[in-house]
Amino acid sequence: MTLACVGAALAAPWIAPQDPFNPAAFELNQAFRPPAWLDGGTARYFLGSDDQGRDLLSAILHGARISLGVGLAAVCFALVLGVSLGLAAGYRGGWFDALVMRIADVQLSFPAILIALLIDGVARIALPAGAQDAIAVPVLIVAIGLSAWVQYARTVRGSTLVEKEKEYVQAARVIGRRPLAIMLVHVLPNVMGPVLVIATIQIATAIITEATLSFLGVGLPPTRPSLGTLIRVGNDFLFSGEWWITVFPGVALVTLVLSVNLLGDWLRDALNPKLR
Repeated sequence: MTLACVGAALAAPWIAPQDPFNPAAFELNQAFRPPAWLDGGTARYFLGSDDQGRDLLSAILHGARISLGVGLAAVCFALVLGVSLGLAAGYRGGWFDALVMRIADVQLSFPAILIALLIDGVARIALPAGAQDAIAVPVLIVAIGLSAWVQYARTVRGSTLVEKEKEYVQAARVIGRRPLAIMLVHVLPNVMGPVLVIATIQIATAIITEATLSFLGVGLPPTRPSLGTLIRVGNDFLFSGEWWITVFPGVALVTLVLSVNLLGDWLRDALNPKLR
């Protein structure tokens, strides 16, 4: 299931019947076409068309590709930031450890979506109006990543506090290895197991966060439709009878998130021998 969902999203430019990013391919006289199995439907628009005459199946495939890409990039950014701060805080201790953990405690007091909204809003105010759509994806990645680094930092810090007292770390200190080398070569590989599980599960959370931001209108622009953007656009026509414009992207989002969660569960079982 995971391979099918991810494969379809990655192969969207080659398997999608239409390019949803090319306005020249839109046919306004074909707008609001129902799915192929309903009256008025056509095989050309198997899942129907939206208000611009855009093939909904193509838009969903490309939207899933964007949502998955944003989720992966945001998780990678959060992982690098959180692991770096958690590793340094746990190994060094002292005032740096206290500072990082107090920042993490404060951030945990706020919902992640609220932090992402705040960061995204500040970035939109600070950036020129003409450049907002062009850099919407990097801004969204940074906003989601900065709202999710705490879990990695706290997990890595706790594991580092345990690992740094073990004999192999003491031996590395005795032979004169530098603290940075000890952290990267000796401690880091031994604290990455739980982090990989968290990262896999966080991909699903990042996809949902991106969809929520796009649904609220502060995520990706309509010219680069993610699944959240498609749901927001279709929501305007939900009660006028064109239900497929929002229902099918919603089903695609649920399926994509479920497949990623199943991958996370499998990875957790594989990395924890006690659960076998």
